Amino acid sequence: MLSYQHAYHAGNLADVHKHALLATALARLTEKPKPLSYIETHAGRGLYDLSGPEAQKTGEAAHGIARAETADWLPHPLRAALTAVRDRFGAACYPGSPLIAAHFLRPGDSAHLAELHPAEHAALAQVAGHARLHLQDGFAVANALIPPTPRRGMLLIDPSYEIKADYDRIPGWIARMARKWNVGVIALWYPVLTDARQQPMAESLAAAHPGALRSEVRFAPARPGHGMVGSGMFVINPPYGLEDEAARLAALFAAT
Repeated sequence: MLSYQHAYHAGNLADVHKHALLATALARLTEKPKPLSYIETHAGRGLYDLSGPEAQKTGEAAHGIARAETADWLPHPLRAALTAVRDRFGAACYPGSPLIAAHFLRPGDSAHLAELHPAEHAALAQVAGHARLHLQDGFAVANALIPPTPRRGMLLIDPSYEIKADYDRIPGWIARMARKWNVGVIALWYPVLTDARQQPMAESLAAAHPGALRSEVRFAPARPGHGMVGSGMFVINPPYGLEDEAARLAALFAAT
């Protein structure tokens, strides 16, 4: 528990899928002048150095965001967020979801970021701006905040799944959040694995929330024997246009 370090995986193909959908959702939500709330349960450190030893060791960013940019996959809100972060922190930097969200959030919007890993939380505090940080279990933080003020907004749930019981408990937990916050955009990222352990969770969510968006893409494993072969996003109350972006991404991934 608490051993996962996303620095080794930042900018990989799963990040491209997840962050493209996140950026699109937030771009749509912030088109309206009404304020919103943004909540993350597992925020990570917020900023990653793709020239650092962790990223260089795995090479996942080279096959992920670097490939996506070379192939011009991102004429897109994510490109605007990437550009803003690189202008501020350097060309080798890659934003995690907190900094992607920060690019779109406006004065008057509210942001709550939970991160339980002490070192990751400390790093997040250096770049998180005006967001409120929580060195606590993210599920507990979200449960306490929902329904938030302002009531419009988005919850991103992006656990490492180090705790295998997460696959079993997440559908029930999301059902409770959806009942408490029926207008909220609730987004869950999950890995697509060779042993398909995510499948019962994804199917349970789809059955319980028939109007939600389920976006899954597949890609080659990062290295021989690596168990993750795809990325999934499940989004309740998807903003207008998110289904089109999911379809665009699905076509791009299928063609590779």
